[in-house]
Amino acid sequence: MTTPAYEDQPPVTERVNAYDECHFVTYLRLLDAQADGADWHEVVQVIFGIDPVREPERAKKVHDSHLARARWMTEAGYRHLLEPRLQ
Repeated sequence: MTTPAYEDQPPVTERVNAYDECHFVTYLRLLDAQADGADWHEVVQVIFGIDPVREPERAKKVHDSHLARARWMTEAGYRHLLEPRLQ
């Protein structure tokens, strides 16, 4: 399985986008880590391969923005997966 490339922030759209589709597993991992009470420093290093000591601001931005998108997927985004795709 190939790991998809990460942006510092996922594109924020009102519908599920191609980036979201490539990162469903990432979103699930982030939500699981949060539910387990994992430290975000460890999470960002394991999931994104970013050293939070060397790049603290970027690491926090990447973690928080992707976690926010993962939460959006559980609250609203999942509904779009049941609708016909827009071309």
